[in-house]
Amino acid sequence: MAVREILLLGNPGLRVNCEKVKNFSDPELHHVITDLRDTLADFRRTHGFGRGIAAPQIGITKRMTLINVDEPIVLINPEIVKQSKQMMLLWDDCFSFPDLMVKVKRHTKIIVEYQDEFGKKNQLEAQGGLSELLHHEIDHLNGVLAIDRAIDAQHIMLRNEWKKLQRISANTL
Repeated sequence: MAVREILLLGNPGLRVNCEKVKNFSDPELHHVITDLRDTLADFRRTHGFGRGIAAPQIGITKRMTLINVDEPIVLINPEIVKQSKQMMLLWDDCFSFPDLMVKVKRHTKIIVEYQDEFGKKNQLEAQGGLSELLHHEIDHLNGVLAIDRAIDAQHIMLRNEWKKLQRISANTL
């Protein structure tokens, strides 16, 4: 349908606890899915990164997210039902603050239950980068941002500074 404007850090719409989707026959549901797909593709073309987008990032307060790692997957009403005790540290980024990098701690493995665009229940087991991505997107549905999960204030930095540090680190190996 359309590329939508992405809400940026500071917009109160990013802090909303989203409502469950109940009506899977609502034509608006499929319009939102198309808008998520188009907006994600446009962001990737423009910024060179991006694997997922949540509905509240385009101003829709429904529990919906779309990820695209190998193929697009729509997750409606996703919930983390199980998570590993083992954690990982990693640098996270977000469409809603594309110039920032945030070091966060996430579970190395999670299991997510969700519904597809037709209401069919599914389960997805994710580990590593996919686990982090799903946790990030589900956090958006609960009004939680990556900066809320920063390990401390020193681990929030501008993307350009992060890139410089990555180059310096790579050159010292």
